[in-house]
Amino acid sequence: MADTFDLGDFYDLTLVEDVALSPSGDRLAFVADEFDRSEDDRRSSLFVVPTDGSREPYRLTRASDAGSPKWSPDGSKLAFVAAREEDAALAVRDDADEESTEEDGDESGTGAEEPQSQVWLFDLERGGDARQVTAREEGVREFDWGPEGDRVVVASRDPTDEQAEYLRERRDGGPVELERLQHKADGRGYLDDVATYLFVVDVDTREERRLDDAHGGGAYEPMTGMQPAWGDDRIAFVANHGERPDDESAMDVFTVAPDGGDCRRLTDGDVVARGPRWSPDGDRLAFAAGTPTNWHVPDEVYVAERVGADDATYRSVSASLDRTVARDGTVRWTDEETLVALVGDEGSTCLVRCFADGSDPERTFSAQGEYRTVRGFDLAGNAVALALTEPDAPTDCYALDVADLDADGAEPRRLTASNETFVESHAMPACERVTYENDDGDAVEAIAYLPPEFDRDDPEERPLVVSIHGGPVSYDAPEFRFEYAYLADRGYVVLRPNYRGSSSYGRAFSESIRGDWGHREVDDVCSGVDHLVDRGWVDPERTFATGFSYGGITTGYLVTSTDRFAAAAAEHGIYDLRSSYGTDDAHKWWENDFGLPWEHPEAYDESSSITDVGDVDTPLLVTAGGEDWRCPPSQSEQLYVSVKKQGVPAKLVVYPDEHHAIGDPDRAVHRLEAIADWFESHDPERV
Repeated sequence: MADTFDLGDFYDLTLVEDVALSPSGDRLAFVADEFDRSEDDRRSSLFVVPTDGSREPYRLTRASDAGSPKWSPDGSKLAFVAAREEDAALAVRDDADEESTEEDGDESGTGAEEPQSQVWLFDLERGGDARQVTAREEGVREFDWGPEGDRVVVASRDPTDEQAEYLRERRDGGPVELERLQHKADGRGYLDDVATYLFVVDVDTREERRLDDAHGGGAYEPMTGMQPAWGDDRIAFVANHGERPDDESAMDVFTVAPDGGDCRRLTDGDVVARGPRWSPDGDRLAFAAGTPTNWHVPDEVYVAERVGADDATYRSVSASLDRTVARDGTVRWTDEETLVALVGDEGSTCLVRCFADGSDPERTFSAQGEYRTVRGFDLAGNAVALALTEPDAPTDCYALDVADLDADGAEPRRLTASNETFVESHAMPACERVTYENDDGDAVEAIAYLPPEFDRDDPEERPLVVSIHGGPVSYDAPEFRFEYAYLADRGYVVLRPNYRGSSSYGRAFSESIRGDWGHREVDDVCSGVDHLVDRGWVDPERTFATGFSYGGITTGYLVTSTDRFAAAAAEHGIYDLRSSYGTDDAHKWWENDFGLPWEHPEAYDESSSITDVGDVDTPLLVTAGGEDWRCPPSQSEQLYVSVKKQGVPAKLVVYPDEHHAIGDPDRAVHRLEAIADWFESHDPERV
């Protein structure tokens, strides 16, 4: 094996994301996450680079995190969201404000000790540091520019006096009092009744107007936000204004006048909408949307006509694809009739052109190939910006002309080389798409990462790690991830199966597991292992399985139904569906797939691996986030205790204060170290 990776090398990576083109398409803003090993911190910085590739990226922020960059309509300013120390221009307070600050111990008056996220902007023509635009006590989550560049619309929580007092008491350790059905959300903790509103803010004076009818709502609004988008004369946003919004998954599209009047609902409660985007002339509105009662139906691109009128209509313009809009929901207009969207298609994240008149969509950017994945894109002027990754190359920024999207072999210009030194100093994995049949005769595709020196034509049997993606309505595509490269460097073959239930292969393939979890996924994973064993790539005695979220759930199914794995690691999963209901933030998911647990207890039990835990004899590592409200840590504790009680080797790792995803870099490194050590300690050739 090459053995060029060390776990500490994780801190040397730069993770590029959040690309935003200037209106003319000549400059690209992007966010890069970097790691501070000494402070155990992950920091997000804002950069700008010309799209012609003439200069290196220029760093705009250094001192604090920054995200969600958006250019002003004339391209002279770049706004972003950041939790920074207060702008010096706002620091002058009158005596009353100073007394209030001293009494409350904070600047906001709400008891918050840390700076809140606000909108800041750089004037790129005049230079200088960023200027603070908003000073909302509860901070700003999202924003968009007005068409003249003199105002922004922001989404911000706006507590009443009574609610503000409750928040102060909460932050001081007071009791949590709840009346919401959607009572918690992963990453946000216990929820409250404070409403989020849209505010229009004057960029120069900072004066603001609340749009009273433009407020949030819905079971998933705490996680998705309102996503405001300002057109020529109306502002679009998503929310649920139903009678029982916490008991509905729908997110409708609304539009409202900038003065707060004439708020209208565009959709009819039949979609989970996201990412509204106005056409260049402002007459149409595009958005991505799924089906609120069935996650397995592919998300589609919709176009609304006559927005704001009484006879407004909307329809899908991508239904014939039978493929899902990718998770970030990015949809961009190239002209008044044409859009480009990011779509999941057979284990690839790629660009698709859609048409406002409903004509059949067309796949584009053929230069992408089989082994590059689009992690994000933007389109403005005559330029397309792409965030591209490959199995042997972390994400970087690229650009090409819109006209070249359909040109055969038109390679995009590379704008960043954020990890060039890292790539040069490490032996990167090889990669191959593999297709095999499961026991039902269905074709299943997987992404295989191979040790750098692996000879596919004359293979030597290697140990295998099956890494199972979450979702389940998600998919694996060829991309660089430190953990896969690290394991391949240590001699493992890593198999990432797109089992039944995965998206990007059409509705029927995904929907086949709806309300009946555990059987088909296990078949598809084990059939993939058999396929690699038959090819001579894998030692059948040295196979290991792991997965995160639904991948952890599937790992639970694996160890309760087969003993073929030498060891397994179930990460942040759910194993007792009935006891999960009401303790996580996904009650609508359970209801949509299985019904209500007191009405259909057998459906919950049949899909719970905990009911078969007596059959486990596979050494099992179980991990959890201490404040994971998507897959609560009590689920991992149940599985761990049940396995340990039987004398089966088991270990539980809980990361205090972590949510569903592991954000702390030291813990991300520890997670991979714990998995690698667990597999090595139960490897028949190493014991």
